[in-house]
Amino acid sequence: MSLAQEFKAFAMRGNVVDLAVGVVIGAAFGKIVSALVDGIIMPIVGFLIAGVNLKDLTYTLHVPGAALLGKPDVLIKYGEVLQTVVDFTIIAFAIFLVVKLMNKAMPPKPAGKAGPSQEELLAEIRDLLKKQGKK
Repeated sequence: MSLAQEFKAFAMRGNVVDLAVGVVIGAAFGKIVSALVDGIIMPIVGFLIAGVNLKDLTYTLHVPGAALLGKPDVLIKYGEVLQTVVDFTIIAFAIFLVVKLMNKAMPPKPAGKAGPSQEELLAEIRDLLKKQGKK
């Protein structure tokens, strides 16, 4: 089998295609949630915490003599990290709800044929041993 044929067989397997679809849908879902967080949730949170926009929170490290050397101060953008944590939390919660809903919507798996119990197996073994002893 040639390399091209092997790659085609690999790429067309159901799991790979399902994974690709999941990644694309996940990326789109992430954008939707980010827009929701940036446009609705964070302005409300900012209003509740005295008009502060989390994304704008920074800490500036003033390096002595940096201006003389033409180097800018170091800016630590911890607000963006907080914003990303909020995004992640909302996305994780939304995915949790979707999985929970899907689990409820899925019909229960039919129970397979139950095998004999341990006691029944032991009784069969005992009976077979008794038959072998009588011969």
